[in-house]
Amino acid sequence: MRDPATDNNNNHSSSSASSSPPPPPPQALLERLKDYGQEDAFAFWDQLSADQQNFLLQEIESLDLPRIDRMIRCSFQSHGLPPAAIEPVPENFVSTVEDRKLEDREKWWKMGLKAISDGKLAVLLLSGGQGTRLGSSAPKGCFNIGLPSGKSLFQLQAERILCLQRLAAQSLDGGSGNVAPIHWYIMTSPFTDKPTRDFFKSHKYFGLETDQVTFFSQGTIPCVSKDGRFIMETPFQVAKAPDGNGGVYSALKYSRLLEDMATRGVKYLDCYGVDNALVRVGDPTFLGFFIDKGVASAAKVVRKAYPQEKVGVFVRRGKGGPVTVVEYSELDQSLASEINQGTGRLRYCWSNVCLHMFTLDFLNQVANSLEKDSIYHLAEKKIPSIHGQTIGYKLEQFIFDAFPYAPSTALFEVLREEEFAPVKNASGSNFDTPDSARLLVLRLHTRWVVAAGGFLTHSVPLYSTGVEVSPLVSYTGENLEPICRGRTFHAPCEITF
Repeated sequence: MRDPATDNNNNHSSSSASSSPPPPPPQALLERLKDYGQEDAFAFWDQLSADQQNFLLQEIESLDLPRIDRMIRCSFQSHGLPPAAIEPVPENFVSTVEDRKLEDREKWWKMGLKAISDGKLAVLLLSGGQGTRLGSSAPKGCFNIGLPSGKSLFQLQAERILCLQRLAAQSLDGGSGNVAPIHWYIMTSPFTDKPTRDFFKSHKYFGLETDQVTFFSQGTIPCVSKDGRFIMETPFQVAKAPDGNGGVYSALKYSRLLEDMATRGVKYLDCYGVDNALVRVGDPTFLGFFIDKGVASAAKVVRKAYPQEKVGVFVRRGKGGPVTVVEYSELDQSLASEINQGTGRLRYCWSNVCLHMFTLDFLNQVANSLEKDSIYHLAEKKIPSIHGQTIGYKLEQFIFDAFPYAPSTALFEVLREEEFAPVKNASGSNFDTPDSARLLVLRLHTRWVVAAGGFLTHSVPLYSTGVEVSPLVSYTGENLEPICRGRTFHAPCEITF
């Protein structure tokens, strides 16, 4: 279809030269819009060309008006309510690094590899965002943080999956068993879907089988004014925005991928965000811990670095209520600074870093519960509109909105320097940049190499460089001795087979 905007002048002049007025919008559709107070969507109908009228009709007919109306009403009603009182997460909910025994870690690693070799794990990547803040219009996963290998975030994650499959096969009796490929579900957005698919095709899926990767797109929701009416981006187009990373639940439901997972024998979903350069995709230790605890949901957490750090933290809502996340903007400064006298830690110290594990049964429950409750966060933003930049709301759900529905949740502490290297801001910013993420990767891998008996030389200070270990060689520093012992590597470099 041609872009109706380009037809505006031609058709407009021809229609104004014609004496007959344009036909009115279909009465039934107009009445439906009136039922939901959205009839202003047709305010410019008489000024539109025939193509633009058709575009607008298709746009309105594609909207699930009863569902959107329920979302708007429920979200506005809950928006003004005071948040429930919060309590710190009980200590026994958290497996801390300091309390974790070696035998537990080994047991969980083996349990996780067994579940992977049985085909019970799938990996779910949240990849709807563009690299706008990184100075790129491409999907974030295409971004190269400047490692010696020049690999993108997508490639690092794909190769960790390949390594995991090899470790799972080696864990079977005899070490030569065949394991089913780990299925990778990748949630895109309408803006990143095609470029993401094209990137994977052009890189031959980074060595993965093409049929072990499934792309699906999150939804969009109309942006609304402060009185709940649709904001029109143009006279014939409703302003829309992606529904947040929590849109994954309804996207999985409506694309029937929950059934697809069940058909494949998947029982557990490892879920993470694309912009973490150190993410341990499908971590067997975390999976084994999750299975051992028998919970419906779990999250990896890192200790909050300081009271004002801009991270959401896990809390308990209400007396004995569910474990959930409060965003840093919602946490009162006095609470953020409180110290637990028994541990010396911040009372609210367990940061959410978007590393989650769910059972498939729970995902089915969450998708239905969130749909029924229809409560979205209202993000006040400047929305492009026919009146210029208009202050209005985008409706979003977050991945952590699932946790209050979980009958049981466990938290698993990990070390920031081992598993959390966020890539959120352009180089030159104060934190979470490609440069800071690259250094975290190089420093971790340098520690692996030294622990495996290797040596480093370097022409720049070692704190600003290091070595990169290909994910195809090692997942968490294992199996490096035959490659590294007694050898000297000149930083920066990549260690491959």
